[in-house]
Amino acid sequence: MHPFTLPQEAIARAEANRGAAHVFGRLDPVHTALIVIDMQNYFVAPGYQGEVPMARKIVPAINRLAAAMRSAGGRVVWVQNSTNDTRQSWSVVHDHLMTPERRERRWATMDQSDPGFQLWHALDVQSGDDRIIKKRYSAFLQGASPIEAHLRDHGVDMLLFAGTATNICCESSARDAMMLNFKVAMVSDGCAASSDEMHAASLHGFYTIFGDVLTVDEAIAGLGVAAIGPLRDRRLSACRTPTDTA
Repeated sequence: MHPFTLPQEAIARAEANRGAAHVFGRLDPVHTALIVIDMQNYFVAPGYQGEVPMARKIVPAINRLAAAMRSAGGRVVWVQNSTNDTRQSWSVVHDHLMTPERRERRWATMDQSDPGFQLWHALDVQSGDDRIIKKRYSAFLQGASPIEAHLRDHGVDMLLFAGTATNICCESSARDAMMLNFKVAMVSDGCAASSDEMHAASLHGFYTIFGDVLTVDEAIAGLGVAAIGPLRDRRLSACRTPTDTA
């Protein structure tokens, strides 16, 4: 996993502005969902155009958090990106921001009929979990997916984000969710990017303005705390993700 530590100055600023280093450290499971973004073959499997190698290393962390979420009574939502019906409606990204060769590969290997669309085989996906298809980087952009209505119908107002890529689809979705008035935390060791630097910059920027950043251990601990409201406890201030040594 990416080595990551929240800068001390960011923690100090959060404590001054919010009154706590981690305002969403305590989680009410009944109203909380783990949103797992784009952990599909196109981004996880070796050899695909969108491969993020680090995504394979976060799979155990995602599975562990998903199991804890189910056990506590929360929801697990697997979000997959699809290119179906996007050739005209999202022509800018395909016609201007990609070469024709890359565009054709993206269309083909994230089509819902292609193996690239399928979730990575090592993920512990259960029959009671939710499945959502999105058509943009952000699942919460208007018209991109039905996720907002789905979560509100189930009384969810707190979201934990994991998946790939940290700085693209995870961050885009998490920012938009906050704009729609969800409480949001990104899971630092449950997200993966193309580099340590991109991962760190994304989490730092998100924590500064948009929400919280927690580790898997902190999120699981928060699910076990039977209390509602902000966590005013400096013990979470370290917010460290262990460096991967594999």
